[in-house]
Amino acid sequence: MSNPEKKAAKKKPAPSPAAPHVITPGGHPITRAMLDADALLVLRKLHDAGFSAYLVGGGVRDLYIGKVPKDFDISTNAHPGQIRKIFRNSMTIGRRFRLVQIFFRNGKTIEVSTLRSLSEYDLDGPETVLAPNNTFGSLEEDAQRRDLTINSLFYEVEDNTILDYVGGIADLNNAIVRIIGDPDKRISRDPVRMLRAIRHAARINFTIEEESWQAICRHHQELTLCPPSRLRDELFKDLHSGSLLNWFHLASDSGLFVSILAPYKEILASDPSCKELLINLFTVVDRVSTKMTEEQLGQRLPNEFLLALVLLPWAIIKFNFIKEELKGSAAYQFSKQLRANLDLEIGTQLNLPRATRQEMISLISSLPIFLQHQDKDSWPQWLTRKSYFKNSLLFYHFYLESTGGLPVSDSLLNIVPLPVPEPKPRSTSNGKRSSRPGITGPAFSSDAPGGIFGFKKNSPAKGKNNKS
Repeated sequence: MSNPEKKAAKKKPAPSPAAPHVITPGGHPITRAMLDADALLVLRKLHDAGFSAYLVGGGVRDLYIGKVPKDFDISTNAHPGQIRKIFRNSMTIGRRFRLVQIFFRNGKTIEVSTLRSLSEYDLDGPETVLAPNNTFGSLEEDAQRRDLTINSLFYEVEDNTILDYVGGIADLNNAIVRIIGDPDKRISRDPVRMLRAIRHAARINFTIEEESWQAICRHHQELTLCPPSRLRDELFKDLHSGSLLNWFHLASDSGLFVSILAPYKEILASDPSCKELLINLFTVVDRVSTKMTEEQLGQRLPNEFLLALVLLPWAIIKFNFIKEELKGSAAYQFSKQLRANLDLEIGTQLNLPRATRQEMISLISSLPIFLQHQDKDSWPQWLTRKSYFKNSLLFYHFYLESTGGLPVSDSLLNIVPLPVPEPKPRSTSNGKRSSRPGITGPAFSSDAPGGIFGFKKNSPAKGKNNKS
């Protein structure tokens, strides 16, 4: 944000009209030509089948403010089963909200949801976390149950109008992020709404409305009520946003940062160098993430890589290991200690898979090795043969740039991701099951090219191993 200290706009809440405010052509900048061709196809096929359908959420918001949407989500009065009959290239997903994903040959996915009503919890129920709900409803009910006013707009393609039930257009015009309804109640019933509010404020340089901001500050500790896997997924969205530094300022000032990343509860307040290094690291992450997106490199920094960077200042301060010469048993003991602390303080809280935690430990614990050899002309051959060399080298360069070194080189950005587990084969046609289903040998004996934990091993270099 251009001014991170300005967290809240002191404006009165916008009234929620009983009938929609209809913005006609000429009153908004969106045209059909701006829509993704596949999204336009879905909208028109739903209309042709006799249903109403609308572009909703972030797609309308981004088009209105002149940004290119990442996704084009659609809402309709057709039920999931009816949508599936129209689009054979689709599947139904979700437990809390049932969505239909429609697949296209270019790898694109369009998500279609059915308009939903307010749940009993949003009306007058107990102040508990929102329960699963698939009750279908009207446009107004669907708008009222969404999180933010700026994400509750409906674009109608046939007559090129925008329908606004919650004052979202006024908030877009005034660059305000506002939680719909009573922010205290809405946050108590789904604490993740706090993360979404600061995410959108950070991404589009908007200001959080005063009552919404104060409610976030009051309720930040309620994030612990959310399922760990949901918190993890929301955090990863922010790490990949390209506006991580803006997000950090808001998350830190509101208390959300230490609520979702418990290891920082004491260190962030007591050691100024911790916040300084976090700010420098997030500046590098934003620069590289934006570059990878703009140049369409077809890759992004892995979740475990980014989370290791986030936790690096904590590890440096807690273990004071950065200048240590870690070899042999000392290196093993440090990795063991780091693993135990990660498992205790964040592994369970975010439900991190074992492979993710192991890769984070490898990245952090290998950093002193690279620092010990940084003044030499080449990397030792034994180091280049390690399965972790390529990703750890990139991690080292991120740290160097954050501490005043040269920018991360473009040549280093061809990273090696963790492997995606292959689906288990279906049973044979005769119905007989194998005596040892799914057992193919221990992981360390695999002939797969990925190596242990999915990192390709560099073949021994001939001659010197020049540094990147």
